[in-house]
Amino acid sequence: MFSGGGARAAYQVGFLRVLAREFPDVIPGILTGVSAGGINAAFLAARQGGFAEKVESLADVWTALRIDDVFRVDLRDLTSRTLRWGGRLMSGGTSPLPPARSLVDTAPLRASLERVLEARAGVLPGVAKSLRDGWLRAIALTASSYTTGQSITWVQLPDGCGIETWERPQRKSAPCVLRVDHVMASSSLPFFFPAIDVDGAWYGDGGIRLTAPLSPAIHLGARQIIAVSTRYERSREEADRPAVVGYPPPAQVAGVLYNAIFLDQLDADALNMQQLNQLVERLPEGQRDGLRHIDLLVLRPSEDLGRLANAYEPQLPRAFRFLTRGLGTRETLSNDLLSLVMFQNDYVNRLIGMGEADAAARLSDIRRFLRGGRDTQSAD
Repeated sequence: MFSGGGARAAYQVGFLRVLAREFPDVIPGILTGVSAGGINAAFLAARQGGFAEKVESLADVWTALRIDDVFRVDLRDLTSRTLRWGGRLMSGGTSPLPPARSLVDTAPLRASLERVLEARAGVLPGVAKSLRDGWLRAIALTASSYTTGQSITWVQLPDGCGIETWERPQRKSAPCVLRVDHVMASSSLPFFFPAIDVDGAWYGDGGIRLTAPLSPAIHLGARQIIAVSTRYERSREEADRPAVVGYPPPAQVAGVLYNAIFLDQLDADALNMQQLNQLVERLPEGQRDGLRHIDLLVLRPSEDLGRLANAYEPQLPRAFRFLTRGLGTRETLSNDLLSLVMFQNDYVNRLIGMGEADAAARLSDIRRFLRGGRDTQSAD
């Protein structure tokens, strides 16, 4: 299960490298993802070849990444969008300027995904082939519907698999043939990236309404789940340390908000699963009513990726840097907002290296888990 976090999802590639190198016989049969984590899941499902080969190809994509491979950063486009947003606010919605749907234009991201996911007419044929070949049992990407307010998990399954779709309050699954539109929608950061039209409805980042990020994998039949988070687990002392002095700038408020939306839910869901597992273990076999123990391994960064982003901020493209500084990114010690959109190879390479180092440090936990160990939560 790949969590969201924008550019932070590069961290997940480091873990995948260690998994492929140390456990070559282990190939995840169920892939679920949300936001940029959904891009990683879609890549592994759509590309052909050995697992280790695909992981290296994914690493190559991330390490070669430039910010203008994801969205336009030229001064003209950013200025136009800023003026149109401001005009809408100042005119009470009556501005003669055409409305701006987002702060940036993500046409470059669509072009990049069409290429690296080997799409044909927008469809990802590699996913169907992986399902036919049998190594992939299911893939699920989650998005948030701006049209209905629901959390939608798009699922592609092999024919005749017998897995039923599900529906819960404000969230449900929808079987489909995955397209680039689904990947774009799942990773569309609110306000920064535009909403995506999928079959007549508008969708944005899947983390907005996904209150149970582990649930897609559970519904798809997983009995062991490795969840790769991009959220650093702060100590009590670190949590009490102020990140700003004085009134918080918009970047700080947005960073807290985005963390609450995209990253905090996994921690809560993992705790719920741990408690449910304990309950299941205490129940006699005949009284479990379909409940089952699910082994869970949570991996997370050993450093605060928001604080780390501060060191790479000066290398951002000049026009985009000017815009983000206007939001107050230089007034906070933890640039959680900036870390989401820092799609530049120096920062990305640092995250991949950290992911490898963190996975190597927990190699014994991973080995024990894959051999059938019980819940293994994140280490300090």
